[in-house]
Amino acid sequence: MTVLQNDPLLWRDKLPAPDPQGHKYGRGVAIIFGAPKMTGATRLAARACARIGAGLVRVIAPQGAGEIYRATLHEEIVVEDAADFKGFGDPRIRVVLIGSGFRPEDVDSTMFSAAGTISMVLDAGAFTAWPGGGDPSRVVVTPHEGEFAARFGKAEPKISKAEEAALRIGATVVLKGPQTVIAGAFETIVQDRAAPELATAGTGDVLAGMIAGLLAQGMETTWACAAAIWIHAEAAERFGRGMVASDLPDMIPAVLRDL
Repeated sequence: MTVLQNDPLLWRDKLPAPDPQGHKYGRGVAIIFGAPKMTGATRLAARACARIGAGLVRVIAPQGAGEIYRATLHEEIVVEDAADFKGFGDPRIRVVLIGSGFRPEDVDSTMFSAAGTISMVLDAGAFTAWPGGGDPSRVVVTPHEGEFAARFGKAEPKISKAEEAALRIGATVVLKGPQTVIAGAFETIVQDRAAPELATAGTGDVLAGMIAGLLAQGMETTWACAAAIWIHAEAAERFGRGMVASDLPDMIPAVLRDL
């Protein structure tokens, strides 16, 4: 498989461009399932998804958590109770993000019912719970090295292990770390740019939301992952020391303008 170094020249002309005649549904609807306890992780993902350009972000709150999400999320993000969620029949829904803040036992298998019809981003507990058998052009998993090792064994050599995992579970694998590997359906993209500012809680949730936001706008899976990873690192480096994960979403617009 071809291995490419991540660089904006690969995907800059594929970034979604706002349509002067467009509307929010033209930029796609993203569904994000809310964590029952670690609500901060879901909120970070939702903010990043909105900041990178998704037209509408809907957070599906589990029982007992709806008021937490309504009180703490920005006004432009819609919060719905899980009991009221009607499923994925709305054709305006383009992506679902599952897993930010989840333990494996928090994942309900019905959350995977969108498989094969819309794009899915599976983070943290959803990566662990995902049974496999998906389409790499529709499914993205975002494990860090510890999560990857628990399922597939130690990620050495990293590139070939990520490629093997992608084939086994039918997903584009974003294996995070100082070197991040994207093993997709046709290309493997490597980012060797280590951003030490990202070694803090919650930055992975931001990345998952960024990938979902680009997929919501119709960007092809491999390039959406590559763009999100590069923008994520660039935003962290621009902020510099003292950065926490909640600083990242507000750095995204300036990076996009410069691109």
